[in-house]
Amino acid sequence: MRVAVHVTPRSSITKVGGRYGDTEPPVLVVRVTAPDVDGRANAATVAALAHALRLPRRCVRIVSGHRSRTKIIEVQDADPEVLAAMLMV
Repeated sequence: MRVAVHVTPRSSITKVGGRYGDTEPPVLVVRVTAPDVDGRANAATVAALAHALRLPRRCVRIVSGHRSRTKIIEVQDADPEVLAAMLMV
């Protein structure tokens, strides 16, 4: 399953949940404390999303948007209901 996410680097806390904008398909908000330098925010995004979905990191990978705040992330073995609940937070 592929998910669009909007990443906010250098946030005060790491948090996954909420909806960015009102576009379709929905865009999940991911906040990470890591800076957007040398791929640290990307790695933190993958780790935060994997943790939130209770999956190993190898099941989450960035497909596109490596240098953008809006990314497309591929998630293997994710429960669609858990993901839908995250968008409603």
